[in-house]
Amino acid sequence: MSAAIPADCLLPAPAERLRVRSADGSWLNAEAYGPQDAPVVLLAHGWTCSTAFWAPVIHRLADTHRLVAYDQRGHGRSDIPVSRHGYSTQALADDLEAVLTRVVPEGERAVLAGHSMGGMTIMAAGGRSKVAARTAAALLVSTGPHDLTEHLLVVPPTVRPAGLRRALHRQILQSRLPLGPVTGLSRALLKYATMGPATPAGEVAACADIVHACPTAVRANWARVLGELDVRPGLTMLEAPTAIVVGSHDKLTPPVHARAMRAALRRPDGLLELPGVGHMSPVERPDEVAAEIRRLVTTHLTALRSDAA
Repeated sequence: MSAAIPADCLLPAPAERLRVRSADGSWLNAEAYGPQDAPVVLLAHGWTCSTAFWAPVIHRLADTHRLVAYDQRGHGRSDIPVSRHGYSTQALADDLEAVLTRVVPEGERAVLAGHSMGGMTIMAAGGRSKVAARTAAALLVSTGPHDLTEHLLVVPPTVRPAGLRRALHRQILQSRLPLGPVTGLSRALLKYATMGPATPAGEVAACADIVHACPTAVRANWARVLGELDVRPGLTMLEAPTAIVVGSHDKLTPPVHARAMRAALRRPDGLLELPGVGHMSPVERPDEVAAEIRRLVTTHLTALRSDAA
């Protein structure tokens, strides 16, 4: 029997829903929450997720922030790419730029927050002038810039040699088997792979519903991109102050990535490691993630607005 999903893991009704067209013609779903004149925070979710993943953070910030969450292509209500060419880090960066330029007028700025593939999206867009001009600060949450398969910890290190572990990880991530309905076993497997051991059953159930809703082909095609990922050039070109959050028990993008990103950033603005937390930190520890977003807004966006006034 499934645990009840907590109320804060369910999205409130959006203040506005937008359809945004990306560079290749794909339509993206974006949803806005909070006062229209409040500081803007753009939220980019990760692989196999959707805007619903950000619900706990949205509940904590929507009273005082304008939060815009969008479905990455292939996920949620956004278009599924018509061919494999639509799956690339270039496409992710195009989508971010399209949403950001739609919701942030020229001359204004927002704080960007990306979880997992969403963080990789922010890195992929590094060096883009239209994105840089609209970014006051960024938060990279539970993510990594390259060598993802090399550092995965889903298959235990006791499985040797290392080449076998890498092969098993690739097979797991790129599997085209449908996930099927959510079951007790699938929730347990998801918790083992993506969440800390103390994560309550309700939060696990919420993540399972989101992940199982991702189409099988979309999951596999993005896994192929992530397996070859290298967004280090964009990471080194991020101009805005950038903070990092990672869980100590993250098996998908472990803390080794966070330390490497901090070393490569032009303007690092803190690294927060959450003890006992896995890969789904915005759901596992939304208070801390929301607090980091609030800090970045207060330091780099609200202060900017005050200076301009």
